[in-house]
Amino acid sequence: MKISELEPKKNVDLIFKVLEKSESRMTRNGTRVAEALVGDETGVIVMTLWEDDIEKVEEGETYNLKNGYVTLFRGSMRLTIGRSGVIEKSDEEIEEVNKEYNLSEKKFPDLGRYRKSYGGRGYRRR
Repeated sequence: MKISELEPKKNVDLIFKVLEKSESRMTRNGTRVAEALVGDETGVIVMTLWEDDIEKVEEGETYNLKNGYVTLFRGSMRLTIGRSGVIEKSDEEIEEVNKEYNLSEKKFPDLGRYRKSYGGRGYRRR
């Protein structure tokens, strides 16, 4: 699969190159998180890295992701390794990355955890 083919909520296996990686920060609940801009010849996407996964990737390196997934965060797509995903360095090198097509800039409706019930009164779980 290529970056340009990614869709929200779809399990993915792909090869990507890490272009940038942010410093990790602590969330309100004490979990470490960082973001990386990753891509291939078809486009780029922001990848969210949690806890030990932060140290698994380095800028300029190419990786294989197996059984990862794409989620929406504030209406933008994010690539994530996930609990059942596996990431490892690739024997292949990605030389050219298309930075012009950023999937994380594409906006999707963010319905959140709740949506309005019929009649506009209150909220209910989806």
